[in-house]
Amino acid sequence: MKSSFQMKGLRMLGFAVAFALVVTGLFLSGSAVAAPNLGEGPTDHSLFPQLAGPFEQPQDVTVACLECHVDSATQVMATVHWTWEYTDPVTGQELGKNNVVNNFCIAMPSNEPRCTSCHVGYGYKDNTFDFTIEANVDCLVCHAQGGTYKKFPAGSGNPWLADEPKEFPPGSGKMWEKIDLIAAAQSVTSPTRANCGSCHFFGGGGDAVKHGDLDSTMGAPAPELDVHMSPDTQDFSCTACHAGENHEITGRIYTGEEPVLCETCHTGDKAPHANSEESEALSAHTETLACQTCHIPEFARGRTTKMSWDWSTAGLKNDEGKPYQTKNESGEVIYDSKKGDFVWEMDVTPHYAWWNGQTNYLTPESVIDPSAPVMMTDFQGSLGDGKIYPFKYFTGVTPYDAGNNVMAVPNLFPNGEDPNAYWKNWDWDAALASGMEYSGYEYSGEYGFVDTVFMFVQNHQVAPSANAVECQECHTADGRLDFSALGYSDEEVTKLTVFPPAEPAPEPTEEPAPAEEPEVVEEPAAVEEPAAEVDAPASGSATMWIALVVVLVIIFVAYFAMRGKKEE
Repeated sequence: MKSSFQMKGLRMLGFAVAFALVVTGLFLSGSAVAAPNLGEGPTDHSLFPQLAGPFEQPQDVTVACLECHVDSATQVMATVHWTWEYTDPVTGQELGKNNVVNNFCIAMPSNEPRCTSCHVGYGYKDNTFDFTIEANVDCLVCHAQGGTYKKFPAGSGNPWLADEPKEFPPGSGKMWEKIDLIAAAQSVTSPTRANCGSCHFFGGGGDAVKHGDLDSTMGAPAPELDVHMSPDTQDFSCTACHAGENHEITGRIYTGEEPVLCETCHTGDKAPHANSEESEALSAHTETLACQTCHIPEFARGRTTKMSWDWSTAGLKNDEGKPYQTKNESGEVIYDSKKGDFVWEMDVTPHYAWWNGQTNYLTPESVIDPSAPVMMTDFQGSLGDGKIYPFKYFTGVTPYDAGNNVMAVPNLFPNGEDPNAYWKNWDWDAALASGMEYSGYEYSGEYGFVDTVFMFVQNHQVAPSANAVECQECHTADGRLDFSALGYSDEEVTKLTVFPPAEPAPEPTEEPAPAEEPEVVEEPAAVEEPAAEVDAPASGSATMWIALVVVLVIIFVAYFAMRGKKEE
């Protein structure tokens, strides 16, 4: 028979082993200290109790997100996406959507309920919006997936939450349903092309209005449209190139911003033209040509883009005295009583100009010369200063203050009971007086319309290398590049518009070569903020070793405690 001491020792050892097993289980499960561990890949947020709802308003979702991502709202609120303000470090100008004017929607102030449907916040309905409230940061617009979330176009940045569907635009037949905030919150992951595109594909009030190289066809482009973003090639998300730290987005064209360059990836053993027979000649061109100049032969290759907007013809009514729209054979609006005449084009050859990285913008304080087209974006550069880039050259006829020779801010969108909005009273003078007063600028009481130009640099819709611009497309008398306008002398133009005699021009390609598989460039890792104040579980192997050490230590201590007791 075992002695009482032996029985006590065995019981002590048994308790020690049992305790060790419990500790091991806690380590391996991670349930004591960690959020749900789903292994590699996106986290399934449907498992988080914080996102189970109910959510009465979208701000409730943000509050739930901030329980883990405690610094995220503060980070977003420090970005241009939130402030819509930027100070140019060279000119000192106050820029951003709140301050610049353009020739599509013209200006944001006094038109907030419509314009702020692309703000990363909730409730930006007028200039009293409080930019310091963290709960007003919209996490869902950048992170919700599967079509679960949309902002209402005229809702000051809010989604539609009423039980009854809402038609918008009025008379369009397009109904906006109530958003399921729980489904949206539980669907979140890293931003996709669809998230970014919900605003950037539809800037200027509609699909393909503004950019030329960004529209709805870029959500899942064919390889021929974009070799980087196509799901059939490298499937780049926008954040592959534009992800910064702390929710800052890199690659804006404001002066002083960190640029996103092709050379960031295409360098070293991935340098361009390495496998080309004309490698030396092609690479020499990069001293004066941006990569995009050859590799984006046309823009708007997936669908048409708006190329001109004439506000001076707005205000016409039909025989019944009501505003109307006219569409072309493709279904695109070419006249709208609210906005005037439009021109749409597809497969557009870019406008080429020098750019050294400095861009000047027009604000309502900028004095203009109405006798010539007004450059609303002025890309700085010249021969020997910068590189030749491709641009969308967007023209317009835009209202201005004829007494002060400045661009005017019109009150277009009816905000509440405001009687002066142009889309309510159809009176330009009243709309301009209201918009200028709201914005804090003096209005002379005289207005007119002036020819305007807004240029957009083209960076997307990179074609397969086989479809890049060929030598003879530029180096001929009637080629793509206007060398005289680019600052070259007559003698230089003569040399640049012919091929060397010993090197005859190759025959033009009849049909574009089939898209070749592009050289695989590893997608830069997207910056992903870890959940704050939540310890991530250790990897499987590390956790197992920790648990094993704990077990051995406990058993070892128990054994020697038993030995010591026996010796007493």
